[in-house]
Amino acid sequence: MENPLAPRHDLIVGADPRHSLDMVMINAPLRDYSLRPRVNDFTLPVLGMAYIATYAAAHGYNIGVLDAEALGLGIQQTVDIVNAARPRWAGMNLLAPTYEISATIAAGLAPDIRLMLGGHQAKAMPTQILTDPRMSRCAALVLGEAETRVVELLADHRARAQLPAVMWLDPVLKTPVTGGMPGMGHHLAPPVDELPFVDRRYLCQDPHVESARWEANMVGARGCPYNCSFCGAAVSANPDVTIRTRKPDNIIAEMCQLREDQDVTAFRFVDDLFLGARRVIETMMGGFSAERVGEWACWDATGRINVLDRATDATLNTLADNGLREVALGVESGNEQMLAYIDKRITPGMAVRVVERLLDRDISVKGYFILGFPGETTQQMDDTDALIHRLWEASDHRPGRFRASVFEFRPYPGTPEWARLMATGRYTPAQLLDYAPVDLTAGGVDETMYGRDEFNFSVGIQLSDAPISYLRDKLSTLSRTQYARLHA
Repeated sequence: MENPLAPRHDLIVGADPRHSLDMVMINAPLRDYSLRPRVNDFTLPVLGMAYIATYAAAHGYNIGVLDAEALGLGIQQTVDIVNAARPRWAGMNLLAPTYEISATIAAGLAPDIRLMLGGHQAKAMPTQILTDPRMSRCAALVLGEAETRVVELLADHRARAQLPAVMWLDPVLKTPVTGGMPGMGHHLAPPVDELPFVDRRYLCQDPHVESARWEANMVGARGCPYNCSFCGAAVSANPDVTIRTRKPDNIIAEMCQLREDQDVTAFRFVDDLFLGARRVIETMMGGFSAERVGEWACWDATGRINVLDRATDATLNTLADNGLREVALGVESGNEQMLAYIDKRITPGMAVRVVERLLDRDISVKGYFILGFPGETTQQMDDTDALIHRLWEASDHRPGRFRASVFEFRPYPGTPEWARLMATGRYTPAQLLDYAPVDLTAGGVDETMYGRDEFNFSVGIQLSDAPISYLRDKLSTLSRTQYARLHA
């Protein structure tokens, strides 16, 4: 009789079960779901891992992905599944809110499994990670885009000495070492149009059904030219990243392949630049128009308010004609001083203009907002509240829909905001890294807050002038109001 508690190998997706595993890539859960089950049934796919796995598979390696967040796994469940699979390597994408969970998983892996690490946290705090005893089996800390370097490391971990921006801990001196030889810089910026299309077998929830359409997530560009103070993608935090945009024919070819193979006719571009630069918009829409994409597909994308504010009516009409369904905009705040503080390069009035122009063309908008920036006052939070209500009202008599997604500010290492907070001398890294999930669902009872459950983290320090209780009350009220509007 089968043991119901035995690790389930089928939760590792994409690998060939007939052969031994070269690597399992682990997306750590945001919480330990053995303590309280997750309440959401969908999370964004791990496209970065899928790109790495697809590229490695194209070079003959047997790779699997364990998306512990999407599957709602607990920490020990995750460890047991990887250990039972016995891969040569385990790979992890380190993020600040999940670092402690990732480190606990790493410490529980079998001694013969080598560890390969990457992600924003790896880039921001490499020395701290390499000297963390829980990460003692890390044979390679890979900073930046990893496709080509992962393949070299899978072939022979000693290749790390030749590869740029690959680090490890010297076994004798116990100090970090960085590899790299002349002529190897091409590894830091893989040509995006030459990478194979993402093999969706590595994504356990993509494509998925959304509003009666099969929908897939895509990346149209890498890198961001902006420097928003709170963002891990800020250009000052990523001097190694070369901004690259895929050619329209390359993107459309992937879209067509997804349509032919998996009936996908809806797409979501999750990168920072797809609607974030005038040149990119014009180039992409030229290609979309030529191939008449809008006749069979709809798509969503992130956008920049300052760029879209300068767009002509003709440009916005072209976006609508080509199937643009929804734009995600980082509005962040309704207060002009706060927007200047975070280097957003927009004003509240600009946000209103852009949202109204999009809604008028039946293009919906999802606005992202953050409460609790350092020094933010109750009045400045109230300004954000007022702007959200104004944008809701704007959508009440227009064909497009506006929805708001509100988050609590948390500091991330490597960002401009982190540097400012550390420069005050009032905080230690340990304090600003003490992330803890905040349950706004009353233990899973309040379904109006399910959309926030996996995403609301806090370091428990009042960084704003407004009390944390004021921030949380406003976040909860806005989230509940948005839920009511969607389900009216």
